[in-house]
Amino acid sequence: MRALPSDNQHWSVLEQLPIRDKVFFVETIIKEHPLALSAADFPLAHHFLPGMYLRDVHVRKGMLTIGKIHKHPCANFLIKGDRSTVVGDRIVRVKAPYMDISPAGTKRITYTHEDSVWRTAHLTTETDIEKLEHDLVAETEQEYEEFCRMVEAETHKCLS
Repeated sequence: MRALPSDNQHWSVLEQLPIRDKVFFVETIIKEHPLALSAADFPLAHHFLPGMYLRDVHVRKGMLTIGKIHKHPCANFLIKGDRSTVVGDRIVRVKAPYMDISPAGTKRITYTHEDSVWRTAHLTTETDIEKLEHDLVAETEQEYEEFCRMVEAETHKCLS
């Protein structure tokens, strides 16, 4: 892991950043760590209902996880466990059962205090997991911004 600056000037700058920038900062540090886990290390369960996709991720106690950027609003449920997670512009500790709605563009950082199951619910008729991944999440801020520009262009397209 790369050493972080120890002088207060650098930390005071970090403290002033919006929470989203802090999440990206922590993600960069984690990705550089030689023991960083990948998404493949977190078991997923997929559930389908007419017009809805539910995804459960199982996370072990002690894990610090950072999610991808959600392109659309979705519902989030803590089915089991205890986690500290980004909700809006702050980090709060939540215990199961818990539910909230994330607006489009949400990216979460979460620390898991005990083994947990986090579920997201998405409105879609798609059932192909690879397509769902492409349709629902962006890997980077740039990809999300491009998606937003595309949606904006489609919204303003002349239909006459």
